[in-house]
Amino acid sequence: MKVLLLKDVYKLGRAGDVKKVADGYGRNYLLPQGLAVLATAGALKQVEKIRTTAAVSRQALNQEMSGVAEKIAGMQLAFPAKAGETGKLYGSITPQMIADAIKAKVGVEVDRHQLDVQPIRTLGDHKVHVRLTVDLIPELSVIVHREGETPEMAIAEAAAEAEAEAEAEAAAKAAAKAEAKAEADAEPEEAEETEPEAAEQEA
Repeated sequence: MKVLLLKDVYKLGRAGDVKKVADGYGRNYLLPQGLAVLATAGALKQVEKIRTTAAVSRQALNQEMSGVAEKIAGMQLAFPAKAGETGKLYGSITPQMIADAIKAKVGVEVDRHQLDVQPIRTLGDHKVHVRLTVDLIPELSVIVHREGETPEMAIAEAAAEAEAEAEAEAAAKAAAKAEAKAEADAEPEEAEETEPEAAEQEA
C-alpha cells in the first residue's frame, strides 16, 4: 500500500514523503498512530503544506534536543552481569535498563522505544543509537562486563574473541583456497594419464 507520511518516521522517511509499505505495517501502525494517511489524490494535494509545517516543527525540535544530543553522544554506560565462559549473559541488558542508566547519569529522560537496540545478551562494548529526532541520533556505548571485573576487561575479552574468530575465518578461507587449487592442479594430470591408454586401444 502507498501512504503519505504526516510525520517523520525513523528509517522510513520524512513528513510529506510518499512511501510504499507492507499492508500490515501501514494499517496496524502508521495509520492508527497518525503517522501517515493513504496516498489518495486528495491527500497528495496537501504534500507541500505537510512538508512546510513539518520543516518548521523539525527545526524547533532539533534546536530543543541539540543539548540533549551533546550530553548523550559518546557516553559510556557500564553494566556488571553474570555470564558463562563463552560470554553469554545469564539474562540480558534491556532497553529500559539503558534508558534508566541514561537518566541516572545525565538527568535526561529517554523512552526505551527511542533506543535502536535489542536486549543485549553478550559481554563486550555495544553501540546504541538514540533516536531523539530524525536528524539527531547520537551514539553511546554500553559496556557489559562480568561481575567482579572492570569494563576494560570486558572490552579486551570481546576484542580477543573477535580477533580469534577473524583468524579462524581467515584460516578456513585459506584452507578452502588451497584445496581448490590442489583439485585444479590434479585435473591435468588425470587427463594426461588417460591419453596413453586411448592410444594403446587404437593400436
